[in-house]
Amino acid sequence: MQVFFRDFFSDPVLFLSFGFLSVVVLLCLFYVGFFIKKVMDAEVPEGQ
Repeated sequence: MQVFFRDFFSDPVLFLSFGFLSVVVLLCLFYVGFFIKKVMDAEVPEGQ
């Protein structure tokens, strides 16, 4: 396991790939939470 971490931090392509992937996943989670919050807080127009 120690060899994996040494290779992970010494290889910039692998490090940046997982870095950008984590940023994309965090943005997706943020927008899912944002969308759910907006749907829950939305006002239903009366008369329909």
